[in-house]
Amino acid sequence: MPDTRAPRVQPVGSPPPHPTGLVLVLHGGQARSHGRAHALRPAYLRMLPFARVLASAGRPHGIAVGLLRYRYRGWNGADRDALADLEWAMEQHHRRHPAVPVVLVGHSMGGRAALLAPAGPPGSRVRAVCALAPWLVDTDPVEQLAGRTVLIAHGDRDRLTDPAESYDYAVRAREVTDRTCRFEVRGDGHALLRRHRDWSSVVRRFVLGELGVEPVDPEIAAALREPTPDGLRAPLAAAPR
Repeated sequence: MPDTRAPRVQPVGSPPPHPTGLVLVLHGGQARSHGRAHALRPAYLRMLPFARVLASAGRPHGIAVGLLRYRYRGWNGADRDALADLEWAMEQHHRRHPAVPVVLVGHSMGGRAALLAPAGPPGSRVRAVCALAPWLVDTDPVEQLAGRTVLIAHGDRDRLTDPAESYDYAVRAREVTDRTCRFEVRGDGHALLRRHRDWSSVVRRFVLGELGVEPVDPEIAAALREPTPDGLRAPLAAAPR
């Protein structure tokens, strides 16, 4: 019997009728699995609060937010299934809104997909990428990041994805886009739980700044200006209470 699973972009909040920007939120997964990805798994649920914060902050400015659910839970080697599903989502967006820019926000495997996403069609190409605790390997390319703003954030207690790999990737990314920064989230691990408020704050500030509805955040702007290594090992400040 053929596998009829298909990726799906779940709108978060009330989508604006005429969006000025799109944020695609990408959940994590596993290195290898053809198990079904569904909305009750922790990897998907982990990204719901981020998507809701972005939808609430962005809707008055016409920003639509969607949470991508993959066909499979795994990356699956050369098949790169999560990346293929992201490309499908971007094509669907371009057909509906060919002049609306995209910002990608991904965690773990979703962070890898966000960073590796192709340029996309003119007019609706990816403007910026925010990768949280991304799963990366040393052969992952950086050329596709040219012209984008890139923010990577990684907990120093992460035991599932390697902060050293994301640092090395950020160093290479700066060779093609000088608008690359990386934050160290001290005291937190892969699940983004201990400092969830701080993760959520930096994502919101980055996305709204890159879509032009708020000024570029001073903390992010400072990290973008700092040379390597300081701009790639910036300690993430605690969000105001």
